[in-house]
Amino acid sequence: MKKNIFVSIIGFVILSLLFSGCTAPSASKSKGATVLKVGATPVPHGEILEFIKPKLQEQGIQLEIVEFTDYVNPNLALESKEIDANFFQHVPYMEAFSRERGIQMISVGKIHVEPLGLYSKKIKTIHDLKNGAVIAIPNDPTNEGRAFILLDAKGIIKLKKDAGLEATEKDIEENPKKLVFKPIDAAQLPRTLEDTDASVINTNYALQAGLNPVKDSLIIEGSESPYANIVAVRPEDQDKETIKKLVGALQSPEVKQFIEEKYKGAVVPAF
Repeated sequence: MKKNIFVSIIGFVILSLLFSGCTAPSASKSKGATVLKVGATPVPHGEILEFIKPKLQEQGIQLEIVEFTDYVNPNLALESKEIDANFFQHVPYMEAFSRERGIQMISVGKIHVEPLGLYSKKIKTIHDLKNGAVIAIPNDPTNEGRAFILLDAKGIIKLKKDAGLEATEKDIEENPKKLVFKPIDAAQLPRTLEDTDASVINTNYALQAGLNPVKDSLIIEGSESPYANIVAVRPEDQDKETIKKLVGALQSPEVKQFIEEKYKGAVVPAF
């Protein structure tokens, strides 16, 4: 009797080991997904990344979105290797940041354009802008220059011919309405609408504040804007398979359709 019990126990252990050996590979596979950390501002970047999560999961990549609410820390996190890539900026900003901070970054793909716009809670049209009006603008060099280029393109001011992409107030050749410009951190610009006559706001922050760039802006960049938002990585990582799959997913027809349907012109595909 004891012998039969002993044999039964041994048989059960052997069967358990056999079955566990059969199931081990699938468990290992599910746990073996490569984690890819991408820094992004919440809207629209974080939303677009959320959309491609399932597609990357199918390719064995677990996408982890690390949200930032400013334009500085995503690049610092990339440099310190806290994240593998970031998705929030355009090339002129990346290049200016790299020069100022001594950080090496590279673009691996254009994804979309967020047209910069001028907004106001005090006037209904650009023609209502009064002499001496106060306009808030982004305080980083590239977006400040971009704001002045927008105002120049719409005939509100006139820049010097050699002003370039990083134009400053010193590059203004004509300011017929004697406008006063107030540089503010980009993330805070929607809050300035209560205190200024108008504010030049990046689309991602406008969307977060419940503004519709197409309907609410007084003036806005066209889809031909050169300021396409990109995926940025460290130079040594540009050829990694995970990065290529990330860009491939972001530049897919499905993402193009998602952008067009969700943002209805407030965000424009750049691929």
